[in-house]
Amino acid sequence: MTCSAGFSDKLLTRLGYSMSERQTLSPDAREVLISVNPTAGVGAMDVEVKRLVELLGARDFNAQVLTDLDEVSAQANQMHRDGTLRALVGVGGDGTAAELVNRTEPGVPITMLPGGTENLLARYLQLRRSADALAEIIAAGRFIRLDAGRAGERLFLLMIGCGFDAEVVRRLEEQRTGHIGHYSYARPIVETVAHYEYPKMVIYSSDSEARQQPSESLPSSACWIFAFNLPCYAWGFRFAPEATGTDGLLDVCTFRRGTRWHGLRYFSALVLRRHRRLADCRFFRSGRLRIEAEAKVPYQLDGDFAGYLPVEVEVVPRRLTFVVPSDTAERLGE
Repeated sequence: MTCSAGFSDKLLTRLGYSMSERQTLSPDAREVLISVNPTAGVGAMDVEVKRLVELLGARDFNAQVLTDLDEVSAQANQMHRDGTLRALVGVGGDGTAAELVNRTEPGVPITMLPGGTENLLARYLQLRRSADALAEIIAAGRFIRLDAGRAGERLFLLMIGCGFDAEVVRRLEEQRTGHIGHYSYARPIVETVAHYEYPKMVIYSSDSEARQQPSESLPSSACWIFAFNLPCYAWGFRFAPEATGTDGLLDVCTFRRGTRWHGLRYFSALVLRRHRRLADCRFFRSGRLRIEAEAKVPYQLDGDFAGYLPVEVEVVPRRLTFVVPSDTAERLGE
């Protein structure tokens, strides 16, 4: 079951949507599920979660707090089919959001109470760490639909990274003993800088739109590869600031050369937001990619280690439904 532009107004209404010019959830959808991930560093969020339940109850919503992902996803899917689900609230960071999307059916309305180490998606959607604000957002019921990316069998919301950054994430997860904070990345970064060999990767695309160096044909090789569904990356790096989740395309950024020296050069250019000017940096847009490597090269999705190349990557149009503030709906909505 999908919630797409091809659905009739009648069916969408039955699933809990109002097909007005301003897309809003049906007033009959009164169930709210709150998914709390105990490993995402949300202990300090207990007060906000309790307050959110109270505020929603005062607005005649039935809010339940669940910690088991299998249980919350099963209930969300059934309530969505019944047309009673107002919102599935993820309490955590980007990993929590990605996990909920991968466990729920297309069209399930999701929103976030940010509580993780990285909250890139929440910042992009203008969702604050505030129960009061989120209760108002859920009551208003404004939603948007955005594209998702798919790498292999897994959906991603923000981006895929192949090579150095994925190796950092792989080492981080290998060393993880508890909640991840920003300082947790220090040791994996140092180890990766010391030992990573920058193997070459090959990227293929059958439907690309060249943005720079159009004379260079695909496939092409690179030592760093990133593809963005949304213009979000950790520490404020803006690899692809024009990426949008509504065009059916990924914004691809590649850096051709390896070695620590070139890595430092690319890092400096990113900080200064001048990487597009580099002769060995390439941009293009595509709805479908294949990325290969002869060596064992890792890739990460939304900041989580996801496996090793090769991988097939594609856009899934309008796969994501997010309940968002009115300002965000105006900025990003259709």
